[in-house]
Order: sequence, then C-alpha cells, then structure tokens
Amino acid sequence: MNIQGDAAKEMTYDAIVIGSGMSGGWAAKELCDNGLKTLVLERGREVKHLDDYPTATKNPWDFPLRGRLPLDITAPNPVVDRCYAFGDATKHFFVKDTEHPYVQEKPFDWIRGYQTGGKSLLWARQVQRWSRFEFEAPGRDGFAVDWPIRYNDLAPWYSYVEKFVGISGNRDGLENLPDSEVMKAWEMNCVEKHVQEKIKEAYKDRNFVIGRCAHLTEPQEIHKQQGRGQCQARTLCERGCPFGGYFSSNSSTLPWAMKTGNMTLRPFSVVHSIIYDEQKGKASGVRVIDTNTKEVFDYYARIIFVNAACLNSNLVLLNSTSSRFPNGLGNDNGLLGKFVAFHNYRGTVTSTFEGYEDSYYYGRRPTAIMLPSFRNVRKQEEDFMRGYMSFYSASRANGMSESIGAELKESVAKPGIWHVNMMMQGETIPIESNHLRLSTDQKDAWGIPQLITSIEHTDNDEKVKNDFLEQAQEMLDKAGCKNIVPHDSKQAPGLDIHEMGGVRMGRDPKTSLLNKWNQFHACKNVFVTDGACMTSTGNQNPSLTFMALTARAANYAVEEAKKGNL
Repeated sequence: MNIQGDAAKEMTYDAIVIGSGMSGGWAAKELCDNGLKTLVLERGREVKHLDDYPTATKNPWDFPLRGRLPLDITAPNPVVDRCYAFGDATKHFFVKDTEHPYVQEKPFDWIRGYQTGGKSLLWARQVQRWSRFEFEAPGRDGFAVDWPIRYNDLAPWYSYVEKFVGISGNRDGLENLPDSEVMKAWEMNCVEKHVQEKIKEAYKDRNFVIGRCAHLTEPQEIHKQQGRGQCQARTLCERGCPFGGYFSSNSSTLPWAMKTGNMTLRPFSVVHSIIYDEQKGKASGVRVIDTNTKEVFDYYARIIFVNAACLNSNLVLLNSTSSRFPNGLGNDNGLLGKFVAFHNYRGTVTSTFEGYEDSYYYGRRPTAIMLPSFRNVRKQEEDFMRGYMSFYSASRANGMSESIGAELKESVAKPGIWHVNMMMQGETIPIESNHLRLSTDQKDAWGIPQLITSIEHTDNDEKVKNDFLEQAQEMLDKAGCKNIVPHDSKQAPGLDIHEMGGVRMGRDPKTSLLNKWNQFHACKNVFVTDGACMTSTGNQNPSLTFMALTARAANYAVEEAKKGNL
C-alpha cells in the first residue's frame, strides 16, 4: 500500500538495510555512525543479546535426548538436519525445511537463520583475509570476470573491521594469507605442533598456522564499549554467547548502531521487492510484507543496502521488476542470479597418532590449525583451476572398554589414542549454468515466488577434491600418522554455507552487475555487500571479506549522498 502525506514521512528514512546478519549489521553500524536515520528490515523475529539465548547455559542432561533431536523433527527437515550445528540446543535459530520451501532443480542444501543477527549467531567464526592472489586470480586465469578491486583497496578496511570485531591469531608473515590485526592466539597441542613441524620440514611451501577466529582472547577498550567480554572457550557458540566472547551482529554491530539513536529495527518484515522510480531513475524504497499479518507496507530511502544473505538477496532482486527492469533490478545484461559458487567441503581424512601418551591438553579451543592454499597460487600449475585451504586438529577421546561397572568407569576416565583429522575448503569456479531463478508457479506463504536452485559440482571440483585427498594422506603420512583413511562426503553444494555470487562485482556493466563500490551499475543508490556480490569465492572463509566490503561501501555511500550523487 502506498501512503501519502505525513504518514509517508513516517515511512521515510535516509537509508534502508535489508537483513540484519553479518553484513547487514555492519551496514547499519556504519550508516548510523555517520548520522543517517536507518531502517533495518529483518524477516524473522527479534533476538536480543543476553535475553534470547535460552539454551546458552544448559547442561547436556537438561535436554531430553542429550542435545539430539527426535525423528519427528529431523525426518521432515532433511536439509537443515545435515548442518553440523543443528540440534536441540540450537533448533530455534534455524529455518526448518517445511516452513520455507524452495525448489531444488539440482540438490542444494540451503541453510538459513531468520532472526535478528541471522547466521552470525551460528557461524564457525573463522576469519582470514583474502590475499592479492585471490583478487588477481580471475583476471589472471580467465575464469569469471576480473575483480574491480585489489587487496590494497580492501586492506585498510580489513584492519578497520578486525579491530572492532576482535580477532585472535598470530602474525604469520605469509604472502598468501596476509596478517590481520590480532590479539593473543589460541595454542596448538603437542601432537598438532608435531604435525606442523614435520610437514614444514617436508614441504617448503606449506605452513600450518593456528586458525584466526573472531573470539576475544584479550578484550580491548573498543570491545568493552560494546559490552563484550572475554571468550570462555565453552565451544557452545551456536547457542548464542552471553559473554559476547565471539562476534555476532546481536552482541556487537546492531547494539552499537542502536546506541546512536539513528537505527530503527523492524523484525517480522519479509521484503517483497525494491521499488524503482521510473521518473527519477533510481530506487525509491522497499516493499515489505508483515510476516505475521501479511499487510503490505512501502518504506522509502535515498540509499538501500541489500544484505539478506546471498540466495535471498538474489531472490529479492529478481523479484524487483519494473518497466525499466522487467527481469530484476539492474539486470540489463541478464546475469542476475547467475555464476553462483560455493566452497567445496567434500574431502576429509582421518588418522590416528601413536606417541605422546603421557600428554594431554587443557580446556577447549574454538579454532583449528589452517594451511593456506599451495595450489595454483602464483600461476596455473595443475590440471585443475585454483586450490583449497586445509584445516586439521588433534584430540584424544576417552578410552573405551567392553567391561561394565568399576572397570568401565576406570577405562572411560583415561584418555584414549590420539586422532588427527584433516578437511578441505576448496575454491569452486563460477559458471553461468550454476544459477538461481524464480519459480513461475510456486509461491511462498507471502505470495512471493519460490527460489529455484540449479547448482552442482563440476569436474574441476572433483579434481580439486581428489588432489586434497591425495595430498592430505601424504602429509599425514610424513607427519607419522597411522590408519589414514580418506573420505568423500559426496554432499550437495550449500552445506558449506558459503554460497556466493549471482550479483557479482566487475569493471564492465556488460559482464557484471556491481561496480568497485558494490553499487549497481544501472541503479546507483542500491548496494549489495553480502555474499551475492562476490566475483569469485577464493579459498579463505568469506565472512571477514563481506564485512570489510560492507564497511567500505557504506562509507562511500555516505560520501556520495553528501555530494548529492545518490
């Protein structure tokens, strides 16, 4: 419904942010810090830091099935049930398959969190900067399109974000994994150090380092101002952290934005589309359907940030049709929804380690050991394109016994053998056939077309996975591990939860949708800074890059608005 006069003024803001998750929270913070009255739209319920983490301090015995879920929940929700973090303690933060259906033309596991903070409550908190090689690769190797920015364009924004977020790790001095602004790192245990040393001796180009993660090991003044405290290493992070020890929109950026007095949060707001003003030649606002009442409202703003998470951002933009853009907002070249990519997580290798039986480790740790990619880094060298990061960790389970009574208790109290497990995070190459589109005959509960996912692994992904399995077995063997077993999960795309693309950045409006400032070539006052904007996927975890791109774009938008260009 369109409202005129004084009512329209009440529906008008300087900026609108669609989505309150990882990147949406950063857009809100930066816009509000710069004095813009900002409306943040969230399709799910409001989740307040501290107040709405109902299971954060529960013990295993407080759950009927010790944290597992009954069949009446898992059976009708096979997609979300495949997510490692989905359980009785976290089910309230996940979208259920039955509640929000989509059309899988090809198998795709779409993991979603519809609430304030989105998946920032659930993420694995691994944060690495992209190197110059990630930004140069598409232009160098001829896949996708050339990134319109380089590492040096984003480096100051990485620093800016890292200081606010709080990153634990070391300064490792690796060209293919640039150093971050860090605080005290977590420690490796004795077996992990042994594996690290042996692999470094065997390979000159392979440097395992402790994982960098968004956890406060030494809270700084900026974190205390956010009301956050030190990480307690509980490893119950996906329940919501009452200490604010890890970064989430709920504990950090959204409360910060709210304190400025410039943010209005509207939960239960399903975004139907972005409204395009044909006469002014730009977007004028956002059409919203109330999640519960299904009333329709139009909100207006000079600046619009799309941060609904990759697939939903594509959905909103595809559904934003007008006479000027009959195939979706900004979609003059027909590429909207195409070249969607993800990370390849299919390969894992398990092993055991003999030795250090007299050693153990203390406490828990929220990160693993990571190895930046060593394949095709500086030039094309293999029979596949790009490469993969690797992660490993070593641990000891309790001993087991077939006995009962006192003998069983005694055996369980003693640590068992060491296990060393390694996994891959492979870059996938964006291809046009991996795409999203809207259904012409199936709609959701709010009358919006359902999203069709048509995304699959390629032969290149198979080669990358096979190379990882081969190299991981070789590395673990050189490190002295035994009983080395490779695994191919054969999981569908999506379960990595790192989907990217569909609204990619680029230099040329003919081959991309966004410019170097994450701004639509054809609609200058709309910005996309979540995973949808990514030109390629790189090897590293993407969340830090989403946040840095968002902070950079938001500050640019503010300056352009001051100049009257938006």
